[in-house]
Amino acid sequence: MSNLYDSAHGLSKAIKESEEFQALVTAQEKVNEEDTSKKMLQDFREMQMELQMKQMQGQQLSEEEIQKANSLFETIKLNPTISSLLEAEQRLSVVMEDINKIIAEPLKEIYGDDEEQENA
Repeated sequence: MSNLYDSAHGLSKAIKESEEFQALVTAQEKVNEEDTSKKMLQDFREMQMELQMKQMQGQQLSEEEIQKANSLFETIKLNPTISSLLEAEQRLSVVMEDINKIIAEPLKEIYGDDEEQENA
């Protein structure tokens, strides 16, 4: 039986070498090279964090906060450099979700699948 930690390190290396990860690195570097794009993205991420913290504390987001966040998101998507970064993040996110599902398969064998239990 192989060492699980060695396998995890191998997976980490494979992720870093993947096309999706490399595209994300390149897109992030491009954003960092453009002060305006970097600032826009930083402002958006800070707003995201503030709203997430508020939700985690059980506070309801106001309609104004939601509209402001949506408006800022639509604005940053118009920036081609940031848009490329967001697309790269999404592609890597899909890969990571798929990997997490694969890794969780042994637990499904023990505990079952939530969807199967809900449909039963």
